[in-house]
Amino acid sequence: MSSTEIPAPRRRLSREDRLRQLLEMAWQLVRKEGTEALTLGRLADMAGVTKPVVYDHFTTRAGLLAALYKDFDDRQNALLEAALEASEPSLEGRARVIASSYVDCVQLQGREIPGVIAALSGAPELDALKREYEMIFMLKCRDVLAPFALSSDITLASLRAMLGAAEALSHAAASGEINPVQAQEELFQTIKSMVNRGAGLKN
Repeated sequence: MSSTEIPAPRRRLSREDRLRQLLEMAWQLVRKEGTEALTLGRLADMAGVTKPVVYDHFTTRAGLLAALYKDFDDRQNALLEAALEASEPSLEGRARVIASSYVDCVQLQGREIPGVIAALSGAPELDALKREYEMIFMLKCRDVLAPFALSSDITLASLRAMLGAAEALSHAAASGEINPVQAQEELFQTIKSMVNRGAGLKN
């Protein structure tokens, strides 16, 4: 480049693109160093931006953790919705899709999501956020599976048990303790058993 040439200015990212960049950088940091290393200042350094840019998006570390969980939940919902739309309208078809989608989503996120979930559980306001998203997922599963239940509805307790199994099996697969196919098959059988045992929903 000659001395008379002026470098082209760097394109400023839109707010949405910047948020996407920061979230991807945050996931990378958690993947490499764990949730404990995740701070707004460290994220700013990794992304090559000033701290005010990061604070403008997340405000606090708790806000960043909440954004990561929402990002994970959004991906999980998108994966589930697409798979359900293409699935066979039967108990086996729906249960298989729920099981495979849940395990696949955690696999895609690698080992970092358990650390984020653990950090979320440590603060009351973040725990409430996690429970809110869990309830949305459970009720979606109930609506999809209810037509195949032997009784009129599926209990909230059963849905909680299903979610607990989904989390445990998915994280075991992500850590290499079991393989993803084993996790999906066990969760599939758990979901089928829950539906076949269906009883009235009691809050």
